[in-house]
Amino acid sequence: MTASGLFSVFNMLAMAGWIILALGVASKRDWLRDIVAGTYIPVAISAAYLILIVFFFAGAEGGFDTLENVQKLFTSPWAALAGWIHYLAFDLFMGARIARGMEGQGLPRWPLVLLLPLTFLFGPIGYLAFEMIKATKFRLKAAQ
Repeated sequence: MTASGLFSVFNMLAMAGWIILALGVASKRDWLRDIVAGTYIPVAISAAYLILIVFFFAGAEGGFDTLENVQKLFTSPWAALAGWIHYLAFDLFMGARIARGMEGQGLPRWPLVLLLPLTFLFGPIGYLAFEMIKATKFRLKAAQ
């Protein structure tokens, strides 16, 4: 299979994970959130990442020492695919962690309507928003 073909496969797998995560949150089925979307799918994507790194990174031009070398590194379709699925795995993992954290902190579920899409599209921004919500909650509790 080509890098473009695998790109489509992993995008669909990650999207399935996000849908399963949303269903798990909406239905309060923690096993969907934690086991399927939060573990199995990110682990499967991470295993593919490992395979791509082992077989394709050594031959890719560029490196991580300068911005210019990072740009060169991702001119290889296989290295770019590895970089992309790195994002897919970690963003989904963080989405599940955020959903679990909202419940664990005793926070309402409704902010997940905003947090999950933010994490899906802009991973660290979703995580930052989650941490800001947690901090606000703790400040409100301390003031009471």
